[in-house]
Amino acid sequence: MSALLEVEGLRTGYGRTEVLRGVDLRVDESEIVVLLGGNGVGKTTLNNTVCGINAVWQGAVRFDGHDLTGRHYRAVVKAGLIQVPEGRRIFPNLSVRENLELGAFSRGKPNRARNLARMLEIFPRLGERIDQPAGTMSGGEQQMLAIGRGLMAEPRLLILDEPSLGLSPLMVEEMFALIARLRHEGLAILLVEQNVGQSLETGQRGYVLENGLVRYSGTCAELMASDELRRAYLGM
Repeated sequence: MSALLEVEGLRTGYGRTEVLRGVDLRVDESEIVVLLGGNGVGKTTLNNTVCGINAVWQGAVRFDGHDLTGRHYRAVVKAGLIQVPEGRRIFPNLSVRENLELGAFSRGKPNRARNLARMLEIFPRLGERIDQPAGTMSGGEQQMLAIGRGLMAEPRLLILDEPSLGLSPLMVEEMFALIARLRHEGLAILLVEQNVGQSLETGQRGYVLENGLVRYSGTCAELMASDELRRAYLGM
């Protein structure tokens, strides 16, 4: 399987504080890679650096064989690397339709109508609320909207940062079913999650960050089978 995203020796931080201290990570075509670790270990910093939001201090980011190190986030989006950030960050005063259409602003604009119809097929509840202000929807519906907006950009790799955060148990099940469906349709996904058990059941490979470094990596089955990992790093 060919590598779609390659991160090598990535170092970055804020001010004089180094957060990532030489991270290596790979996501192949059509696979789910799970990124795990406690709060404050650098997971969101990694996402934002890969996506061109944070500066790269050292190391390399390659996507589909092209060097994206230090490129502007607009160039990253145009390449097909799309992030759905933690906290949804929808536009609450805009309608569901307007939020979705904004997802195709930089990429996917020629197929906007077709992709909008696909989003409403994937997320029927959004169709029921298509002209409703997004801020009046439930947390689960807003998460659907955030993912739908990301999919409107026709990503080749989708970064999902805590997609199940704050959702009801039923919505969590629906969210992971959706993630599995997207992978089976050929989409590569980097999944950052606190829900360790379901993440490892859904993904193919995983990485565990600790203090800005990759402490463990392997297949999800290998990570699940490690007693030390389960006790010390995954809280299982």
